[in-house]
Amino acid sequence: MQSLEVKQLSKTYGTKEQAVPAIGELTFDVQQGEFVCIVGPSGCGKTTLLKCLSGLLAPTAGAAFLEGQRIDGPSDGLALVFQEYSRSLLPWMTVRGNVVLPLLAQRRRKKERAKRAAEALDAVGLSDFADRHPWELSGGMQQRVAIARALAYEPRLLLMDEPFASVDAQTRADLEDLVLKVHADFGITVVFVTHDIDESVYLADRIIVLTHRPTTIKEVVDVPLPRPRGQMATKELVEFTRLRGHVFRLIKGDQADASPALVEPPHEALIS
Repeated sequence: MQSLEVKQLSKTYGTKEQAVPAIGELTFDVQQGEFVCIVGPSGCGKTTLLKCLSGLLAPTAGAAFLEGQRIDGPSDGLALVFQEYSRSLLPWMTVRGNVVLPLLAQRRRKKERAKRAAEALDAVGLSDFADRHPWELSGGMQQRVAIARALAYEPRLLLMDEPFASVDAQTRADLEDLVLKVHADFGITVVFVTHDIDESVYLADRIIVLTHRPTTIKEVVDVPLPRPRGQMATKELVEFTRLRGHVFRLIKGDQADASPALVEPPHEALIS
């Protein structure tokens, strides 16, 4: 069953002589319970795409559908986790208060709000920090709060925009494993934007590789790695190495086609 369907979606900023095409035309689907990563050259429009999928930004043409319903604005069926977790959390509210916040808009009863917040915080390992404030927590813990808030909302589709880009390598690995556990335990469909090729191969069932602007799909790469996955066991597999190399060549080749000035050195994870 399709959870997300994207049909000929495009986005252009500005009009006439000032028009800048960000997304050319994209058509793809995401199956229910699937984990799909989106990667591409820097500045190719990954975040713009996610904003269109979330309903925060209207596409210029085409549309996205959540379980058959056109996405014309923020939907009860999806949640979005941003890269800038510190900006998405309200510093004057407790961790519990931040998690409960979107449930107020749903007009849930107090007991139900408390129950769902407790379950979400337990899922991300923050039950003991419910009465703390975000500024009292580390960056990785703040991002866990953002994930817990999304889980409390009980979305059918979870959109994540480079959510681990601002944390250190060890915290990033821990958060990757947390998201895999959440995906397995809750059965949520996940669309995960990342610039990190290793991360995309480690997390995804499929990887959608985008071209440079105006963005189109260069290739959809299947990731047949066994689940459950682990940082050491999975990344030592020959197939993992083959897939990371294949995705990297797709992106680097597209950067070279666009302009020599846009070619970036390999990500540190690829040469470690």
